[in-house]
Amino acid sequence: MQVKSLMSSKPEYIDANATIREAAQRLAEDDRGFTPVAERERLVGVVTDRDIALRSLANGKTADDKVSSVMSGKVLYCYEDEDVKDVLQNMFQNSVQRLIVLNNRTNKDFVGVISLSDIAEKCENPSDPEMMQRVVHCCRQYH
Repeated sequence: MQVKSLMSSKPEYIDANATIREAAQRLAEDDRGFTPVAERERLVGVVTDRDIALRSLANGKTADDKVSSVMSGKVLYCYEDEDVKDVLQNMFQNSVQRLIVLNNRTNKDFVGVISLSDIAEKCENPSDPEMMQRVVHCCRQYH
């Protein structure tokens, strides 16, 4: 199964110059815990609700500081034609629940996001016990 069949394909991002408040509001409005951060339409990081809560408070940030001051600057990604099993291994190795999805190795255009929950939702079918076991294995590190 390829990533493109499971990913969320409406890529949205927030500008690196947006405030922490704007990022938090966007996450709340969209009922998401993660959003990519871009500078002139080039991805420069990601921010999670956890980044906002912990990095903001721990570092004395205010809601009016730039979201770029609390984002994770490392953009972890996969490609839409990758096998989901490889993506699960990537998530496990990097201790993340979401990856940016790029279209291919040449263009590297941002086309979506894939999450552990996207994969788990589609793996309810007991006909692929190996995939279900991989999802469980990946989830174990979040307890």
